[in-house]
Amino acid sequence: MPSMVVIATTAVPDHLRGALSRWTSEVVPGIFIGSVSARVRDELWHAVTEVVGNGAALLVHPAPTEQGYAVRTAGTRRRVPVDFDGLTLIRMTAAPKAKETQSPS
Repeated sequence: MPSMVVIATTAVPDHLRGALSRWTSEVVPGIFIGSVSARVRDELWHAVTEVVGNGAALLVHPAPTEQGYAVRTAGTRRRVPVDFDGLTLIRMTAAPKAKETQSPS
């Protein structure tokens, strides 16, 4: 039975966005919403994880959890889903620090 899915992408290749558009609607740039079967959802997510590269992707889909949904992530990201006593919370990680160069005195 089909269920609603949301896939959010950042800095992914255009061909991935095209592939996702075949099964979902891109309601705003990088946000895809659709109603697909679990098999199609898993195949789409597999395609996303294969090519996400330095970009980031997030999948939200219905699941038998306390919140009623599950969160999957792939790629480089500052937001990491963490299980906290059965609830999925989002942990923010620190932004990478740029190395400072010192000039000789």
